[in-house]
Amino acid sequence: MARIAGVTVPTEKQVQISLTYVYGIGPAYAKRILEATKIDPTTRVKDLTETELTKIRDEIANYTVEGELQRVVAANIKRLKEINSYRGLRHKASLPSRGQRTRTNARTRRGKKVTVGGTKKKVASKT
Repeated sequence: MARIAGVTVPTEKQVQISLTYVYGIGPAYAKRILEATKIDPTTRVKDLTETELTKIRDEIANYTVEGELQRVVAANIKRLKEINSYRGLRHKASLPSRGQRTRTNARTRRGKKVTVGGTKKKVASKT
């Protein structure tokens, strides 16, 4: 059970895939980190030695990841909201901020809507 940057990464997966479980490290950064540490990307995490894990941890220390990155992103969004920029207004209204359409789709951002119309009066039945 390897812990990198405070995250328990899967041991059965290849190192290049396991590194992407850390917030802020995607496939490109994972590849760059492994090239800098000269570790084979296809090696399984369980097969890494303690020195290789230490090399990876030291290299990741050069990047902004996990909690610090989340704080930076939250501060950026807060700043956009405070200056009332267009993107900030979209964040306040919980709408897509990167130009996507909202007439249809955008369900993840806007949430499931309840249909308002369509309430027909029931016709009295003969008894």
